[in-house]
Amino acid sequence: MTTSDYLTYLAQTGPMPLGVEVSHASGSYIYDKKGKTYLDMVAGVSALPLGHRHPEVEQAVKKQLERYWHVMVYGEFFQDASLDLAKTLQEFLPPALTTTYPLNSGTEATEAAMKLAKKVTGRMKIIAARRSYHGNTQGSLSVMGYNPRKFPFAPLIPGIEFIKFNHEKDLNKIDKHTAAVILETIQGGAGFIEPENDYLKKVKQRCQATGSLLILDEIQTGFGRTGKMFGFENYGAVPDILITGKAMGGGFPIGAITASHEMMKSFINPPMSHITTFGGHPVVNAAAAETIRIIRRDQLCEQALEKEKYLRQNLRHPLIREIRGKGLMLALILPDKSLADRLILTALKKGLILFWLLYEPRAVRITPPLNISYKDLDKAIQIILETLNEM
Repeated sequence: MTTSDYLTYLAQTGPMPLGVEVSHASGSYIYDKKGKTYLDMVAGVSALPLGHRHPEVEQAVKKQLERYWHVMVYGEFFQDASLDLAKTLQEFLPPALTTTYPLNSGTEATEAAMKLAKKVTGRMKIIAARRSYHGNTQGSLSVMGYNPRKFPFAPLIPGIEFIKFNHEKDLNKIDKHTAAVILETIQGGAGFIEPENDYLKKVKQRCQATGSLLILDEIQTGFGRTGKMFGFENYGAVPDILITGKAMGGGFPIGAITASHEMMKSFINPPMSHITTFGGHPVVNAAAAETIRIIRRDQLCEQALEKEKYLRQNLRHPLIREIRGKGLMLALILPDKSLADRLILTALKKGLILFWLLYEPRAVRITPPLNISYKDLDKAIQIILETLNEM
């Protein structure tokens, strides 16, 4: 296979792919076909909380493969792996969030959450945040708060209004016509923007006052990334509908929504209000349940906070204007886009994988596996500082 083959036969989503030809991966490292080693500080864009090919997750997958793979459209047969995942999730969630619907991806979970909110409330209006990101299907694009990425696909779903994240005056837009407010717990694509001044609590209070539902998107913040199993635990606001994905699968494709049992029953009438063939896939669910158990057993939530502190203490340089985020969901903010590009591309040549954020051109993503060693953190810090010095 040549680079030309990849570019010809596989659709590309960007003009300049990083182009690493992957041979294999293990732990915090990816290896290319020429034998070069890359330290992975992105972790599949936060989808690999345990790094690559964690042996216990791999064993859980093999064990399920020996039993059965796909057997039936989700929900029609009772499958142990699906129940195991749902009950494992429940151990970490507030009592109001009892029932889980496993799906294929985060963007499908966004779609299902929007449908559920409309079905439960009988309302059509949904409020989202400017510079938000919830996925790329047309429903998810409708609640994306970044017009340059949306306009080519118009018209999208009507009835969507936008508020500014952390801007309390905008909360008056939440009214008795609002089915739901959908927010990322920490805005990802916008530059890892945290809620301030009890913002999420105030959104939840406004939702309760108007009979609207709060949907929190934990696709990036979930499963230990921010130092808690779920990001909303940092901010004191429990969602009515929880969206999860990415890290939950330990590297396998997954998404889910979790809500009360009473709300979830809305999908029964009319029958099959939301259906999915491969959602709840037993092999993926086996990987997910094992991933969650390991995060708890190995105290990786706590480790995320300790490693955040270590990175903040050691990643100091005049070109780093700010480090945004929480836990191991961090972004270096450089003076401009050209410097961010140079850091990412030069570090790659030196065997360190960094990446961009969607809407903040000055940002450099740092989202390593939660179980990354301090030795590997030191290596990443050295390459970043050395590269910044050269710049």
